[in-house]
Amino acid sequence: MITRRTLTLRLLPETLAICRLEPGAAVPSWMPKAGFTAVIRTAAELSLYCDETVVPQDVRAERGWRGLELAGPFDFSETGVIAAVAAPLSEAGISISVLATYDTDYVFVRAASLESAVEVLQAAGHRIIGRD
Repeated sequence: MITRRTLTLRLLPETLAICRLEPGAAVPSWMPKAGFTAVIRTAAELSLYCDETVVPQDVRAERGWRGLELAGPFDFSETGVIAAVAAPLSEAGISISVLATYDTDYVFVRAASLESAVEVLQAAGHRIIGRD
């Protein structure tokens, strides 16, 4: 039995870029020290999430992402948190990127899809805060 889950999501203020650097690259000096940032290193790449305004034009990046923070914290034993957001967005054909931290989760949608994503999420019963 699937239980419908209602969440509160907070819109992050910045428009973000998702950058790809080589796996051995150092975290660049232009990476912000405040605001939403994420640094993920794997054997294949160094990925950065940050305010798109600081990313140099010659950096491989997908710009124009808006972030939604799922109001947590969420215990590691909880299930269905991301699915509650991802499923309605997927059904609406809205692409996402997802990150998780120790306490909460983040879902990113293209800025051009933000209004549609908010409508879809609200129709699914979720609450969106942080919008003007």
